[in-house]
Amino acid sequence: MVEKLKLSLLPLLCFFFFLLLSGGADSTRVFTIINQCKAVIWPAVTPGESFGGGGFALRPGQSMVFTAPVGWSGRIWGRTDCSFDASGNGSCATGSCGSSLRCGASGAPPASLAEFTLAAVDYYDVSLVDGFNLPMVIKPVNGQGNCSAAGCDGDLRQTCPSELAVKANGRTVACRSACDVFNTDQYCCRGQFGNPATCQPTFYSKKFKAACPTAYSYAYDDPTSIFTCSNADYIITFCSNTKQSACSYHNNRLVCSSGSSSSRRTMVSSTLMLLPSVVFYLALLLVQF
Repeated sequence: MVEKLKLSLLPLLCFFFFLLLSGGADSTRVFTIINQCKAVIWPAVTPGESFGGGGFALRPGQSMVFTAPVGWSGRIWGRTDCSFDASGNGSCATGSCGSSLRCGASGAPPASLAEFTLAAVDYYDVSLVDGFNLPMVIKPVNGQGNCSAAGCDGDLRQTCPSELAVKANGRTVACRSACDVFNTDQYCCRGQFGNPATCQPTFYSKKFKAACPTAYSYAYDDPTSIFTCSNADYIITFCSNTKQSACSYHNNRLVCSSGSSSSRRTMVSSTLMLLPSVVFYLALLLVQF
């Protein structure tokens, strides 16, 4: 009887010991890319090996899901008004990475960028330092830490100063950075302006910041623009805003960017904190028997 009880407890002990060693840490991150724009866009990713080769089309309302390993560091952006043939050769009005549907290089400015470095603690941001072509938002879900939304609440194409505007067919399709247009040390944060103390917000960067309060509007816009999160999945939505909820599938479960996802991860974390005690008492029972 005692031997049978020991044998029944042993698999349970091994299971909890495995959970304790794993610590609940994920070795991959799930990325959901959503198009909420009124027109087709062509998202691009570099490096793109984990993202469909680095480029694909998204119709309005469509989304695609990818998985990237911890250690991946790259950028995601949207291309607009593209035309590609059956071989994937063509061009785009904004964000072009050359003549290929699948990008192996960064996009041409102006382009709104989502930037990531995946590690034990992930770093992410939306950057408009190279200009703006689409509103975009990053929302972490299922994560631990600060995990704030990054990106835009407005569409800068509607408020872009005329001297920065890129126009096509009579409409503004993108907004160039002041550095790109004027190429001065002040706007480009170089020379005597090449440090956080001297490179301060300008009239133009404030325009960018008004549309995208939690995005980089100039090179040293760090305090309100770069964020961290651990063990998160990420939803990148074009033509959305930071207040709008978004959902993705993780482990075959729908997870949304709301308080419920945070509380679910908190519950999992609390359970993991109890594992050492559970393992200890199970081992004690085995010894006593």
